[in-house]
Amino acid sequence: MKTTERRPSRRARPAEVRVEGQPVSPGVAIGYAAIAHEPAAPAVDTTRRDCDPAHERARLHDAVSRSVAQLVRLHERLSLLPEDGQVEIGSLLEVYRRMLGPSRLRRGIETRLDHGMVAEAAVMQETEALAEFMLAPPGRPAPEGEDAVAARRRAGEFREIGRRLIRNLSGTPYRSFSALPDGAILVAEQIRPADAALIDPSRIAAVVTEEGGSTGHTAILLRALGVPAVLAAHGLLAQLGRRTRLVVNGTTGQVIVRPSTRTAAAARVEVAAYARERQTLGRLRRLPARLSSGEVLTLQANLEIPAELPMIAQSGAAGIGLLRSEFLFMNAETVPDEIQQEAVYQPMITAMAGDPVTIRVVDWGSEKNSDALARAGIGDGGDTNPALGIRGIRLLLQHRTLLETQFAAILRAARAGPVRVMLPLVSSVGELRRAREIYARVGRRLRRKGVEIPDPLPPLGVMIETPAAALMADVMAQEADFFAIGTNDLTMYTLAADRAATDVAALYDPFHPAVLQLVRMTADAALRQRRPVSICGEMASDPLAVPLLVGLGLRSFSMHASAVPRVKRAIRAVSMDDCRRMASRALEAVDGQEVSAMLDTYAASMHPPTDE
Repeated sequence: MKTTERRPSRRARPAEVRVEGQPVSPGVAIGYAAIAHEPAAPAVDTTRRDCDPAHERARLHDAVSRSVAQLVRLHERLSLLPEDGQVEIGSLLEVYRRMLGPSRLRRGIETRLDHGMVAEAAVMQETEALAEFMLAPPGRPAPEGEDAVAARRRAGEFREIGRRLIRNLSGTPYRSFSALPDGAILVAEQIRPADAALIDPSRIAAVVTEEGGSTGHTAILLRALGVPAVLAAHGLLAQLGRRTRLVVNGTTGQVIVRPSTRTAAAARVEVAAYARERQTLGRLRRLPARLSSGEVLTLQANLEIPAELPMIAQSGAAGIGLLRSEFLFMNAETVPDEIQQEAVYQPMITAMAGDPVTIRVVDWGSEKNSDALARAGIGDGGDTNPALGIRGIRLLLQHRTLLETQFAAILRAARAGPVRVMLPLVSSVGELRRAREIYARVGRRLRRKGVEIPDPLPPLGVMIETPAAALMADVMAQEADFFAIGTNDLTMYTLAADRAATDVAALYDPFHPAVLQLVRMTADAALRQRRPVSICGEMASDPLAVPLLVGLGLRSFSMHASAVPRVKRAIRAVSMDDCRRMASRALEAVDGQEVSAMLDTYAASMHPPTDE
């Protein structure tokens, strides 16, 4: 019988798999996955109540000392990182260090120790209680929108320092990335914010995690490091084997596992294209924000926390168009006085080296949370609808000491460079007049005390965030020194739709012609009264929207620092006639969808700008 030898079948190559996550830091990378597992957290006995308080206090003191020493060592490593990363991570490490010092957290833990708890349980329960307080303050509405993002960050700070203390109490080791091969793609279930200080962007090609989100501390720090990153790529680890190749797209949030030959080739093209784009955007930093027809615009940056300052300098922004002062009150034990506030403002003004800084006095309301303000009886009204309650200038005029203190701090700091002062959520001329009286009175008081402050006082302007303010813009412009249009709130109040509310989020559309009419009305009023006017909502960071806004009469824009180069590239590609045609068509549209479609068509027809 004739036999035939069967040749072994070639094993089929596993098909590529695509996993979607949240894009965090732009760029494309190709490399092999290196999985960094975090050592399991120690078990904590929360039931014991018979411990010796003195012994547990000594253990806590030792764990605090170890934690501080670790933070110091992490800080020493920052010189190896890009400048943005140094400041971002350094600022967060300083927050952790302060939390380990004399703080409400320490006092709360020690109180629990006095009741016989073991130190690990005291740390766990106190940090979790403070985190929950940030996320859902008792008796008040839970934070929404940007306030919810900030609350999650603050809650994360408490939980992170709690984890560090518990690991040091139990002697549980931390993970290290030093053994990862060069060019690896770091994959983990989760990356803690302090882990970012251990990432060397010259060796790690990209970062991917299964957990996390685009608004947390980790995301901010990864952006500062400049490595492509995707978070919340659920299910990725289950797809990985030994030496698995990945393509990571930090711009779209897609992670491709075992890319095909064609996919890998296309990814290499994207890597090169992104490198060229970064070079182009880098060159734009030195070029003016000028339309192709010659008109020069002003592009400034918004600042939410001091750690963003280096990003502003590197973006090419011409100053700070909106400094949100709320960060001063977030984790404070007590309301900072004018000297403490001055010590924060002055370095930021100095760092801008003569470029203007616009400081918005605290925009607070019962939907936001600050332990220091709540303890002082400020912003704790528990309104049924916080957006329509006591917030912004209304709250400040009810608590004049808070406003006077902030005015005084800003005036003291204004010796360091050009400053403007902005009032939030003004809806009537009466509110502006009362605030100006307080402003002038504070200036006179400081001069009587011999404090050197600018003469005349820095300009005092208003945020145009309500239809009432926009409709009364002609009258407002006679009293205000400048306008800043806040399109986020203006859109919400005009369309009666909160983008943070799922049921009506689809109705929130800043391109709605009604919103655009109010923007045009405000810009025209400012022009008639020869008052500067800028726009500082999210629309200002949209390269598609800015030419439209120019056509509506705006010439000054403030946005997140990372958006400045792309907005500059967009405006250098259009002429003033282009912008006016966009505005004319948009104002005739019947809804925001029609406006968006029109802008997409314009964008597709635009020629790329020159870099000359």
